[in-house]
Amino acid sequence: MTDGDGWELEPGDEEGAAVLGLIGRQLKGWRESVGLRASELGAALGYGEGTVYKVESGTRIPRPEYLDRADEVLNAGGRIAELKEDAAKLRYPKKVRDIAEAESRAVELTAYGCHNLHGLLQTSEYAQALFSTWRPVLPAERIERAVAGRAARQSIFGRSPAPTLSFIQEQVTLQRPVGGKMVLRRQLERLLELGTLPHVDIQVMPTAREGHAGMLGKMEVLKFKDGTAIGRCEDDFASRPVSDPKQVRVIELRCGIIRAQALSPEESLAFIEHVLGET
Repeated sequence: MTDGDGWELEPGDEEGAAVLGLIGRQLKGWRESVGLRASELGAALGYGEGTVYKVESGTRIPRPEYLDRADEVLNAGGRIAELKEDAAKLRYPKKVRDIAEAESRAVELTAYGCHNLHGLLQTSEYAQALFSTWRPVLPAERIERAVAGRAARQSIFGRSPAPTLSFIQEQVTLQRPVGGKMVLRRQLERLLELGTLPHVDIQVMPTAREGHAGMLGKMEVLKFKDGTAIGRCEDDFASRPVSDPKQVRVIELRCGIIRAQALSPEESLAFIEHVLGET
């Protein structure tokens, strides 16, 4: 939930509640150390007294500007502002935070998408339009947070050292005009931009391809520096992430076959350019 003075945690997010409680206690400690009442701090920050109490009690996620201003007013020398990253992560559901954490550690990612583009490839307006198609209809604040979380994960493309990223997308995901033609055009342009990065491969699985190892649905494998890996397959292993080497190997095998069956990265970029020209 969102309003002008911050956000609330998703219900049942115990891990997030623990982090938010710690942030709140630190802010309260800073305020009390300089002898300010909550009402006085609120006035100095431009927020109500109630907001200060909610933040300090761990029931409201403070906005970045709240923490920046509090750092100045309380003379914290940047130590309150340092909490912004942790606070920002709490805006996103735990599932999204877990995905982002795994992606941030991955040295290799291979993903196959069949119904829509992989979240890491999506523009914000495409993601907004995609979430708006869900039924029952999602509340506007939930869509906002979902889009923000998806956009935040895309920092993976700028990581150093760069991970190896491989995406295989069904042809239909490049042609369905989610959000309208202009949204699709900008999305295709984004794919062409990402596909030219040296550590990114984007491949297209043609609809007419007879042999297809991905009929169980979308799947993904993440590999880490220590040699471990996790995998996920939409219609296998109860759709849960798995880390057992034998199970991961099954998903990895399927991804490898799909990559061999799809157009090459060079052919795929040419195909995307063709679709863009017809859109």
